[in-house]
Amino acid sequence: MTAAIHQEITFKASPASVYGVLISSEQFSKATGGAPADINPEAGGTFSCFGGMIVGRNIELVPNERIVQAWRAANWEEGVYSIARFELTQQGSDTLLRFDHIGFPEGQGEHLASGWHANYWGPIEKLLA
Repeated sequence: MTAAIHQEITFKASPASVYGVLISSEQFSKATGGAPADINPEAGGTFSCFGGMIVGRNIELVPNERIVQAWRAANWEEGVYSIARFELTQQGSDTLLRFDHIGFPEGQGEHLASGWHANYWGPIEKLLA
């Protein structure tokens, strides 16, 4: 059985605003307290967040709706990538983010699940408030 993370978070912002933070080097860095980020906002483009602690490639980008990334932590075995999928749905003036993360190394699920909240959702929520 493959481990998977599924999280749903509601942001008090538009899908365009949430998408923008996830795909913009400047906005992502601002959300994460100035942590270095280099995000190429095109399908096929690479990204590096938290000063290279997280790296990968954008597999699919549907502006303001979906981001699918080949995603890895720098300390994982070379060549090991997981899939991170962000689905954005407008709900009135808010955005529901449905997040799925699959294919990560065994034993990493709990750490990753809490990390998404602490390092992504919480900081993004504060930035967009």
